[in-house]
Amino acid sequence: MSMNTTKNGTSEFRIVIPARLASQRLPNKPLLEICGKPLIQHVYENALRSRAVQVVVATGDEQIADCVRSFNGEVCLTSEQHCSGTDRVAEAARKLQWTGDTVVVNVQGDEPFLDPHDVTRLAGDLSAGDADVATLAMPLAPEQANNPDVVKLVCDRYGRALYFSRAGIPYCKQERRNSVLYRHHLGVYAYRRSYLDRFGQLPPSPLEREESLEQLRALEYGHHISVSEASSLIPLSINTAEDL
Repeated sequence: MSMNTTKNGTSEFRIVIPARLASQRLPNKPLLEICGKPLIQHVYENALRSRAVQVVVATGDEQIADCVRSFNGEVCLTSEQHCSGTDRVAEAARKLQWTGDTVVVNVQGDEPFLDPHDVTRLAGDLSAGDADVATLAMPLAPEQANNPDVVKLVCDRYGRALYFSRAGIPYCKQERRNSVLYRHHLGVYAYRRSYLDRFGQLPPSPLEREESLEQLRALEYGHHISVSEASSLIPLSINTAEDL
């Protein structure tokens, strides 16, 4: 099925930013201020710099919804019970009645510095290929391999994800680690609305629960995740008070 295109000739896509207050490491994270603006506003405004035709915050928290409305952002109220951001994005896409071939990009609510050009390119990569999900990665310094806050991944030779982990993968037997092997996963995903419907019907998987990584649900059910190379430096995510 052919995709709609924007006036710039790129594939048309929409962004959903899932957000919640109940962060274990940094409570009330979306509402915390950076240079006089709440974090969620920085993420929203940065998403608008991509070529998305629509940007929506999906949340089950009225405080976040009120905050988004205060800066004239678009918000979609969802259930408070979702166990992953993708589940929340899936509900928003249903409520907004987007068509099955709509390309939806999930930009996490703690990524205010994600390169908008990478987001646009990721949507195009999904539209041009046959993957169920598309995501981004970039090289990682070996000394960060065992940092559980940094998600690593390994791919096959065709750029398909084999596994994601908070552990240092791949394991290196040699004393000198090969920096080429270590990849940093950036938590941004592109999917079609029809795939979101499928994903949302699947129960959380054992590996997903163990690592607290929603993308492992897709892999455990045999879905194809393509990995594109990010073009810029590793963006700072806001996960802890130190990051803030």
